[in-house]
Amino acid sequence: MSMKERLEKLYAYMEQGGVDAMLITLPKHIYYLTGFLNEPNKRFMGLVLPKDEQPFLIVPLLDLEKAQLASRVTAIYAHSDSSDPYALLREKLAGPIAKLAVEEEHLHVARYRDVMKATGATESVDAGEPLREMRMVKGPEEIAIMKKAILLIEEVLQASISYVKPGITETDIVAEMEYQMKKLGADAPAFSTIVLSGEKASQPHGVSGSRKIQEGELLLFDTGVVVDGYLSDISRTFGVGEVNEKLTEMYETVLQANMAAIAAVRPGVTFASIDQTARDILEQKGYGEYFLNRVGHGLGLEIHEYPSLHGNNHDLVREGMVFTIEPGIYIPQFAGVRIEDNVWVTTDGAEVLTSYPKELKIIGV
Repeated sequence: MSMKERLEKLYAYMEQGGVDAMLITLPKHIYYLTGFLNEPNKRFMGLVLPKDEQPFLIVPLLDLEKAQLASRVTAIYAHSDSSDPYALLREKLAGPIAKLAVEEEHLHVARYRDVMKATGATESVDAGEPLREMRMVKGPEEIAIMKKAILLIEEVLQASISYVKPGITETDIVAEMEYQMKKLGADAPAFSTIVLSGEKASQPHGVSGSRKIQEGELLLFDTGVVVDGYLSDISRTFGVGEVNEKLTEMYETVLQANMAAIAAVRPGVTFASIDQTARDILEQKGYGEYFLNRVGHGLGLEIHEYPSLHGNNHDLVREGMVFTIEPGIYIPQFAGVRIEDNVWVTTDGAEVLTSYPKELKIIGV
């Protein structure tokens, strides 16, 4: 879907709902609709879609040149740090506004009040629903960018594991990985890079620290990068030297759950059924109580998008969706395993976009 088609869908939504104007303020959505990616750092930035008129963009003055070079929307107005951006919004949004669509999950209360006052709107509705509907199905051009982000993080992972050896710390590895990200061309890490060793890997969202890597334990990586606005998200778990039978069994059980859940993906099944497929295997092996999280989440412009793949989500899988499959076992004060892939739903199944090997690999020796 082209940016022009995305804007047309939003105008159609406005027509159907009797909306007089729409204000898009989430930077990722402005990028999705215009091609201009920018973080305004608390300054006001918004894409305005007036009913029956062409859209226009309001940006901070210091970002004007960048916007002019990148935005497909050519009507761009800028405000300085000493001027009132809401006065500019009021001036450019000609005509009376009764119903205004805004991004309720993004606008904080103070800014919402300023926007409503500036536009004179008496009613607001949420613009999030049509945007979520569009974003949950990815087109080939989006998949091409995501594949670049996935390939890059896999190159980072491969380059970084050769750095691992007993005695270095988790943060030593994180520093090497984030150096490799920039060296190989990533725009930024997709999130705070996670490297957890030994018993710390039992914390699904643990924080890398000064713990030293030891031989005979598992080492868990959860990492991703941003490329042209889109994100990758991959987890792999390695053995530092030879690991014992219990750790190997944990790993193989998670791998079975990962592969079974991927095989269960196809249009028309529920997200709950995919989660249950992985959960059944972990429960059969006696690890059910140690699977603490959902089996996956949507991925794209943000690290956590719709859908959420958990046991109570009975929405149906649709062709074109991209989400993670990431079962895990987390035994407190002992060890943790997670294997995470990114999948794209096809006509009759799923294409696994991640290609980094999943057999238990021994590193650090």
